Amino acid sequence: MGSLSSRVLRQPRPALAQQAQGARAGGSARRPDTGDDAAGHGFCYCAGSHKRKRSSGSFCYCHPDSETDEDEEEGDEQQRLLNTPRSMFSGSWKESSMNIIELEIPDQNIDVEALQVAFGSLYRDDVLIKPSRVVAILAAACLLQLDGLIQQCGETMKETVNVKTVCGYYTSAGTYGLDSVKKKCLEWLLNNLMTHQNVELFKELSINVMKQLIGSSNLFVMQVEMDIYTALKKWMFLQLVPSWNGSLKQLLTETDVWFSKQRKDFEGMAFLETEQGKPFVSVFRHLRLQYIISDLASARIIEQDAVVPSEWLSSVYKQQWFAMLRAEQDSEVGPQEINKEELEGNSMRCGRKLAKDGEYCWRWTGFNFGFDLLVTYTNRYIIFKRNTLNQPCSGSVSLQPRRSIAFRLRLASFDSSGKLICSRTTGYQILTLEKDQEQVVMNLDSRLLIFPLYICCNFLYISPEKKN
Repeated sequence: MGSLSSRVLRQPRPALAQQAQGARAGGSARRPDTGDDAAGHGFCYCAGSHKRKRSSGSFCYCHPDSETDEDEEEGDEQQRLLNTPRSMFSGSWKESSMNIIELEIPDQNIDVEALQVAFGSLYRDDVLIKPSRVVAILAAACLLQLDGLIQQCGETMKETVNVKTVCGYYTSAGTYGLDSVKKKCLEWLLNNLMTHQNVELFKELSINVMKQLIGSSNLFVMQVEMDIYTALKKWMFLQLVPSWNGSLKQLLTETDVWFSKQRKDFEGMAFLETEQGKPFVSVFRHLRLQYIISDLASARIIEQDAVVPSEWLSSVYKQQWFAMLRAEQDSEVGPQEINKEELEGNSMRCGRKLAKDGEYCWRWTGFNFGFDLLVTYTNRYIIFKRNTLNQPCSGSVSLQPRRSIAFRLRLASFDSSGKLICSRTTGYQILTLEKDQEQVVMNLDSRLLIFPLYICCNFLYISPEKKN
């Protein structure tokens, strides 16, 4: 931010200046005997020192060679304790005679007000930190290495994370080494990116942060993987056209129109293969495309959009075709043990919002290798049912006596700022069901139920193929 000027309020005292000159000449700097400072008591007025009173003798902290025999033992100890301060403050500083001192502070986050708060924290245990000022104060505290104030800034940031502050806090936490604040911001984004989509948030999210979010199995998804792809399209549009100022309802339509125009300019190329699109490749690589092409309507959209290169899709089509053959012809009954790495990296991600208490029953769309899973919420229970013959199903259904799935179910409620109020999880589990069998997977405490209630699940319907 350039230079900061700070006016020195105290004026130089001629008498002290003369005495300091005398001290530098090697004599004992002594004030004229007046009043209580008369003989029998001495004070040090050496440059850069505070006035220090002595009971006897003429020992000077800044000039220990003036000590008397009576004070020799005490002087040795004082010299040992004061050795470092002597080396720092002996002699004169050029700023001691300046009325204005200019400081070059390269950190653009620091301003005069932040420095005032930082210096003021030296004289009190706690200071009032407003969220709008916390980044500037944190920067000043780090400059001055004020650990207590740094910690207080960190706590303030963690308590005030919301849609307006999260991106700025995340960047500042990385700059000033507050890992706990970075973690808190990422947790907030994982919970709110899909559940509370926001135009301004999409504009502020960097490629690096979005890559971490989309690659995480802890992303709180609403609906299915196709909705993550749709959110990424909107985010990429706003990154490329940040001047757009419409509403969230208008965003998808405007995004599709814009990409349609781009297809005409780059006919035969996927958008991610163009110069504009290449910076976003690393983010789209984290999409779990196998759960997009498993639904016919979604597969048609992603082909028509021509955002993702066709080579990406071709390899996934091949992978899923072999997985389907294994399920149909190779006695595949589903996962038999927890493979956390596979679940974290390749599980199906889906979710739903329950606006109020009541009875709900639903299934997530897509081909799931003949396992038609119905999810029911009723009377504070969440129930999984393997539907085979009891309920109509638009796709094929496996008639194997038993089928297994690996899953994790999470519930969460948020306040108006997106802060997590309560949450529960089953952890990763294996569930084996017979035909048309149902199983309670979570029993909820009514005292913890706060609506709207968000449900998010991870599923693996088929075991990973064994490598030769």
